[in-house]
Parts: sequence; structure tokens; C-alpha cells
Amino acid sequence: MSVQSLRPQLTQQDIHRLMKGESPEQRASVAHRLCRRIGLDVLSDREKDFAREIITILASDAADLVRRTLAVTLRSSPIIPREIALKLARDIEAVAIPILEESPVFTEDDLVELVLSVTAAKQAAIAGREAVSITLSEVISEHGAVEAVRALAENQTAEWSDKAYGDALSRFGSDEVVQSGLIRRDFIPVHIAEKMVSLVSGQLFDMLVNRHELPAQLAIDLAASARERATIDLVEQAGRSHDLPRFVSQLNLNGRLTHSLIMRALCCGQMPFVEHALSELSGVAHQRVWLMIHDAGPLGLQAVFDHAGLPRKMLPAFKAAVNVYHETVHDGGPNDRARFRARMIERVLTQFQAIPKDDLDYLLDKLDFYSEMAAREEAGNTGTDAA
Repeated sequence: MSVQSLRPQLTQQDIHRLMKGESPEQRASVAHRLCRRIGLDVLSDREKDFAREIITILASDAADLVRRTLAVTLRSSPIIPREIALKLARDIEAVAIPILEESPVFTEDDLVELVLSVTAAKQAAIAGREAVSITLSEVISEHGAVEAVRALAENQTAEWSDKAYGDALSRFGSDEVVQSGLIRRDFIPVHIAEKMVSLVSGQLFDMLVNRHELPAQLAIDLAASARERATIDLVEQAGRSHDLPRFVSQLNLNGRLTHSLIMRALCCGQMPFVEHALSELSGVAHQRVWLMIHDAGPLGLQAVFDHAGLPRKMLPAFKAAVNVYHETVHDGGPNDRARFRARMIERVLTQFQAIPKDDLDYLLDKLDFYSEMAAREEAGNTGTDAA
């Protein structure tokens, strides 16, 4: 006998039991059991008819407790008819919010219409949904209450457009929760980061300028002025830059493309920056510089080093760091880049002791930073796997 034939089936009796429950608590208890079966079982066509009838009865029950039981138990189920989901979405917040947060049966048009007509708490539930589209983000940013825009800013799966960023900042740019949510995102456009520099302060300012790419000149100016408590790390900014030749050129024009900066970047594994920096200083095309560093042996490296005007006393450390870079591999796991950079620094420090004190202090700080970043990521992934 199959497991399928052993499980209890939904029948007309279930509907009768639901209808005759004398108290809201009794009906809610029956509703919970039935909704769990509806949500977890593979139903026959006949049972689906019974399920839809049960859901319709529950959605019309006079007791909030019964309707909330339906909403919570079937919050992520595709079996709820769309018209019932819309009815629940317009119910009291305790009933509506679970459905608004997770139900897969809403269309994008449904969600847009709801944002324009429901309370702030319901808007926030929609803004926190998995994978909010650009269209929905734009509607929330332009029309949503501050609670909704906060939830949207904190939703890493939401898609943002320039319009959404612009409306959110023009309406609630001074709100610290909105600021923090946007800054903590994995990516914000360069021009949005530039706009936010003048809006935030304190720890949020520190996080903004050290987490996101800034326009090259702004990053250089901030590094020079040491505004607030932030210390702009030009090596990190170089690693985030989407236009390295321009970034390097700006550094050179401002007298910030120093030998120390190039060496620090190399020890941190920021090889593309090093290549473009040597190209800029030597006047040799980037492609040729790449060959001289990676594919022409020690004499090629020495030649480009001399062309760039770097002091010969740095050459042994430079060679050692390039060798370490070639020998160190990315492991392909989560936060691979942080672990790679930590290994790079560790091996450079082990192999070459005669590093100037300021650079040594910088590299030790970076080693701690990348090691902690990799450890946090690993702990987070272990927790996810365990769950």
C-alpha cells in the first residue's frame, strides 16, 4: 500500500467540521490542521476543489484569529486563489502582512496597485518581499511611506534603478535607516555614493566611503581632507573602481600615485591596479606592462620597474610579492577574495622582512581586516548549512 493512499484525504466532512466549530479557537484549530494538509500534500483535482472551498470559507470567517491562521499557514503556498489573496491583502494588518510578505500568487500589477492603496505597514511588507522588481521599487520609492522605503533599502534582493535611488534620497535622504540600508547594500552606483557623501555623517560616512566606489577625484579629495573620522583607503577604492585607467590617472595628477601606494596594493593582491599604475608612470601601454610583469621573466619586471621610476631598493620586495601573487590561488569558495588577500599579505610578510614601518602597519591592519571578513563569511555559511 502506498504512502499516498494512507494519508487522510480532504473531504466534504472537513468543510462540515470547519463550519460547525462553535468558537473562533475551535475553528482556528481545525483551520490550522486543514491548511497544513493543503499546503504540504499533493492534492487530487477533487481535493483541490475542497481546498478552495475551505480557503474561501476561512477567508470570510468573522473571527480575525481564523483568517490570520489561514494567512500564516498558507503564506507561501501557490494554492491560494489570487482573488482570495487580494481579499486577505486588504484585511486587517495582522491578516494581510503574512500574505503580502510571501504569497507567490500576486502579479506585479497587483503589488503596484496595493502599494498605492494600503497602509505603511502593508507597504513595508511588500517592500521586503523576495526579489522586488525595478518597477515595484520605483513605485515604492516615489509613493511609499518612510517605513516602506526603509524596508526596500534593507532588502538586498530588491532591484533599484537610478529613479528609485533618486526618489528615495530626495524624499528620505536624511533618514538614517534609509541611509544605512542603502550603504549596506552590496552595490550602489558611483554617482549615488557621491550624492550620499553630503548626506551622511559619523559611522555611516565611514562605511559609505570605505565600502563603495566613489568618483576618483572625490576619493582623492576625501583622502587628503580626512573629513570626519573616515580614512579613505585608496588601495580599496582602486580595487572597486570600474575605470582603473582613469582612477590611476587622477591619482597621478594629484600626486597620490606613490611608490608606497603601489607596493601596498601589490601586497594586497590588487594586481590590475599595479599594472595600470606602472603603465601610467612608465608611459608603456598596459598590455605590454602586463607581459613585462607576468610573462617576460625577472628582467622584464625589472625593466618596467625602472621605466616607472620606482627606487631599486624596492625591487626585491616587489619581485617577492609578484611571485607570491603567481603562486597564490583563489579557492573558489565564498568570500574568496578576502581569503586570497589575507594569504597574499601573510606570505609577503613572511618572505620579506624589510618593509617600511608605515607600510608594515598598514599590511598588518589589512591582514586582520581580511582574515576577520573571511571568518565572518565562513561562520555565516556554516550557520546557513546547519540550518
